[in-house]
Amino acid sequence: MYYSSVKLVAEISTERRGNDMHGYKEIAVAIDLSAESKAIIQRARDVASADSHLHLVYVQEPMDSVYMGVVPYGPVFVGMDEVETKLQAELRGKLDAFSDSFNIPAANRHYLNGSPAREIHRFVEENAIDLVVLGTHGQKGVQLLLGSTANSVLHGSRCDVLAVRIADES
Repeated sequence: MYYSSVKLVAEISTERRGNDMHGYKEIAVAIDLSAESKAIIQRARDVASADSHLHLVYVQEPMDSVYMGVVPYGPVFVGMDEVETKLQAELRGKLDAFSDSFNIPAANRHYLNGSPAREIHRFVEENAIDLVVLGTHGQKGVQLLLGSTANSVLHGSRCDVLAVRIADES
């Protein structure tokens, strides 16, 4: 597996013009906890400077919102809350494992619940984030490159966004 990156920028401030990516102090790294998350974290570390703070962000979409169209006025199945609680504990453990392997302190591990793009935007605003780094899949062109979450984050973000393209080696 390899990664390449495309710098997608909502607005570039004057001090960050050109190829200097080291002006970012607060960097949010949005991951999905897949094996590819390691490449995204590594790319964020590549662009971080010595005084940058990396924040790992994972957003779990609530099960009831995922299945909203199936059963609009009640739980999808009896015990769904218990399943979601167990899943949440498992995912938090996985976030901790990723964080530990990259020496990310506990205070910089953020497990959020809600719509991924919306929660990332909220996190950016509440934490004065300078750069969001996230992964995306695709083969060619911006439309194929950006998934729906990456596209929503890019178009709604008030800070720079670095999309790390993950592709299989061919």
